[in-house]
Amino acid sequence: MMKKISSFLFVLSALALIVAACAPAVATEAPVAPTEAPAADPMAMYAPDAVTGDIISAGSSTVFPLSERMAELFQNEGYTGNITVDSIGSGAGYERFCKTGETDISNASRAIKDSEVENCKAIGREPLEFRVGTDALTVVISTQNDFVTALTKEQLAKIFTAQYTKWNEVDPAFPAEAILVYGPGADSGTFDYFNEEVVAPFYLNQDGKADVAAGKTALLAAKGAQFSEDDNVLVQGVAGSKYAIGYFGFAYYNENKSTLKAVAVDGVEPSQATVDDGTYPISRPLFIYSDAKIMKDKPQVAAFIYFYLNNLDANIKDVGYFPAPADAEKAAMDAWMAAVSK
Repeated sequence: MMKKISSFLFVLSALALIVAACAPAVATEAPVAPTEAPAADPMAMYAPDAVTGDIISAGSSTVFPLSERMAELFQNEGYTGNITVDSIGSGAGYERFCKTGETDISNASRAIKDSEVENCKAIGREPLEFRVGTDALTVVISTQNDFVTALTKEQLAKIFTAQYTKWNEVDPAFPAEAILVYGPGADSGTFDYFNEEVVAPFYLNQDGKADVAAGKTALLAAKGAQFSEDDNVLVQGVAGSKYAIGYFGFAYYNENKSTLKAVAVDGVEPSQATVDDGTYPISRPLFIYSDAKIMKDKPQVAAFIYFYLNNLDANIKDVGYFPAPADAEKAAMDAWMAAVSK
């Protein structure tokens, strides 16, 4: 009997060893930590589809096509709020931004003046400048005009102040026909720039410096000149007559090449190359302005400006303007970052 029990115990022990050998090994390593989630994008809060509310901008007719393009793209990317872009001239735009405080963004084809900065401060605003591009102010004639190809600054100054009233006074080879003059109104930054760069240098003050006030008076007093803040009105006026001449931003010329011709100024035609190398004599910077408090109180305004600055290079040439220098683009983005970080 004892022999049978011993045999049974031996078999049982053997089976236990076999089961132990076949059992899975127990893990002895430390548990692996779960993978960390990727860091959130700090700019996600400024995505077009992440903001809503109204955005109101107004100002330069020159900057208008660019701001209008950016507004359309911003909405296409998911912004569901209301965005307004009004073309009323740089001066009138600064009035709305700095005096009445009606707008969130001011579009401008000239830098803000000290007096306008003071107006802004009086209503608690600190204007913040963003360079958005470069314009080649373009002197235009109708495609019907078969006698003008180039004019000097002096000739332009005399044409637009009515010192020349017939084309043959500009050049005896030109026809003895009355010159029809079209230009932006006095609220326009384009008017201011043309006066400062083309007209005022021929009206010197007692110190021998360009007299901007005298130039402005001469431009506005030109008999028969037609003024408008709407550049499309100027386009139609110039295109409609063989003997007309006008000036406005390059984008409006670019849109109407089928009916308009650009006049070379001092022998240089407006183009990307002549703007970049500084040889075109009447190119100028383009801006938008806002305020850090507005951008903090209205995230949709900050989001729109961020979108605007990031999409310039892909759109500005198509609109008809030229990119700002790289350092100016960086300064604009740095200004934006500083504003939203306050």
